[in-house]
Amino acid sequence: MESASKKPKISDKERLELAAKLDKDLDQFINSLEKRRYTEGWPEDRWEEEMAKHPFFMRKAPEPGEELSPLMEGLQQLKYDPEENTAQELAEAYKDDGKFYMQHKKFRLAVLSYTEALSFGVTDPEYRAVLHNNRSAANFFLKNYRSAMLDAQKALELKPDYDKARWRAAQSAGLLDKFDVCIEHCDEILRKDPTNGQALELRKSTLAKKTAKERDARKAALQERRKQEEWERTIEALKKSEVKFEEPDALTNVKRLKPRLAPLEDFTVKADGNGVLHWPTVFCYPQFLSTDFQQQLSEECTMEDVLINMFEDPLELDKEGQYVPHKLNVYYENRLAGRVHKVDVKKTIKDIIREKTFYVYDGTLAFFILPKESKHEVEFLNQTRVPLRLK
Repeated sequence: MESASKKPKISDKERLELAAKLDKDLDQFINSLEKRRYTEGWPEDRWEEEMAKHPFFMRKAPEPGEELSPLMEGLQQLKYDPEENTAQELAEAYKDDGKFYMQHKKFRLAVLSYTEALSFGVTDPEYRAVLHNNRSAANFFLKNYRSAMLDAQKALELKPDYDKARWRAAQSAGLLDKFDVCIEHCDEILRKDPTNGQALELRKSTLAKKTAKERDARKAALQERRKQEEWERTIEALKKSEVKFEEPDALTNVKRLKPRLAPLEDFTVKADGNGVLHWPTVFCYPQFLSTDFQQQLSEECTMEDVLINMFEDPLELDKEGQYVPHKLNVYYENRLAGRVHKVDVKKTIKDIIREKTFYVYDGTLAFFILPKESKHEVEFLNQTRVPLRLK
């Protein structure tokens, strides 16, 4: 519609010539049907398509941006020419377009049409209220609920007793989770019509949603407080434990304590209510190039208890029956020194990680399990290790 209003004006003489040409074209078309087979002009294989472009035979309005025939351009100019129409007439023309598009479910075009109608500055408040309400309806069907609510509220400013606009405002506010606004509009509707079933149901469902959201917000706030308290308790426990980290800022940067291994990434170290630390832990089997994980390993367990628990059922990869607790050695690696250290399995995890050679990295404990005096243990111990250089 916008492009149509910007077309260059034509003179009265040209307009009359256009009208005369329209009559002449129509007469020629009718005469050609009566006197002879159609052989010129429109191609035989596309005559229906070409005829459909003629203003008299069009079955649907042109789409925005679609090239128009000269006749159609002239007809549009007659309808939308500001020199030929008053502001009220122009607004009414676009309002009619909006109604047409609404009936045919072309809601975006309806929005554009009602916007054009409003642009002509018609001052009648009731008329403007109708345009805002109609544009609200179009936006509502497009699920543009915020725009629908704003237009409906504008319509109510112009016409406070506009029931359709109030209902649309209530619906849109409800869908936007603007609970108080929705309930306020419902209350106003029910003040005038206490038995309005739709308003009663919307008010009831909105109030239930509001209550549920407030409850969920309280739960989320409580969980966040508990999470913060747990984090502060964990940092305090780590400081007291004097555990060493490869990363110097591990106790001030929460990202440093987040495990990078996928099975552990949601399980950072944490202290329980008694200050006992629970660690994400990876157990590596160099012989099989595989790993096991424990997401929350208590520091109060001994390594011997851990092994007994891990190998209560035979290791699937262990075809020779070597992985039995008393037949295994456990090691940890000091990457900063490029050395490995054997674990005393009688010690607790707490005592092991407090050894002066033990360093935690990526917030994760890492241990290596190998059969005692096996070739795989020898190969593991004889590997060349280069000390890690911290960035």
